[in-house]
Amino acid sequence: MFDYTARPDLLAGRIIMVTGAGRGIGAAAAKTYAAHGATVLLLGKTEEHLNGVYDEIEAAGHPQPAIIPFNLETALPHQYDELAAMIEREFGRLDGLLHNASIVGPRTPLEQLSGDNFMRVMQVNVNATFMLTSTLLPLLKLSEDASVVFTSSSVGRKGRAYWGAYAVSKFATEGLMQVLADEVDGTCAVRANSVNPGATRTAMRAQAYPGENPEVNPLPEAIMPVYLYLMGPDSRGVNGQAFDAQTR
Repeated sequence: MFDYTARPDLLAGRIIMVTGAGRGIGAAAAKTYAAHGATVLLLGKTEEHLNGVYDEIEAAGHPQPAIIPFNLETALPHQYDELAAMIEREFGRLDGLLHNASIVGPRTPLEQLSGDNFMRVMQVNVNATFMLTSTLLPLLKLSEDASVVFTSSSVGRKGRAYWGAYAVSKFATEGLMQVLADEVDGTCAVRANSVNPGATRTAMRAQAYPGENPEVNPLPEAIMPVYLYLMGPDSRGVNGQAFDAQTR
């Protein structure tokens, strides 16, 4: 695992958005950020799942989070503008943005991958990520120390057969991160990096590897050190880098 131990108040006073916050790695990150003092904006498409994470954070006595129901597959440009306006009105700025929401899509040869399926994966994993980033960047620039963390994959760093649209989308995610990192470098207090979570015990992993014993993979909570490091002040000045949550 990534070697980092966060102090309890690492994220005190910070306002951090987590996409796909209802389940899996997103839920774990949201709860972990809240446990370290952040006010977490829980963005996702299934309000029931977001409510569950909200209740856990509240019950633990951490800063009150906010629920933002938002469907990245169908959202229109004006809805991103309305989202940014709401955050500015309610919170005044944004100190962190974790792009966690993704879909796998069919694992099939490119020859058999339909255009509809390809475009759906790109819409959620790339287009929506770009729209959120560009729309929320002015709010991130209002922070004294802001971090954008993109979620990558091993198949977004070296292509692998049958990973189709998902692999292509993660290559695009790495590219988006690198371009943003170069643009903000030295111009503002925003930094951008990517994380490859590695094999983790989530519903998405089970979908991609239905025959795998889930017990062989760590729980999302176990890979949180790198997520804390990149979202907190200890990574100030780290920009444009590709991280791995697991070293095995």
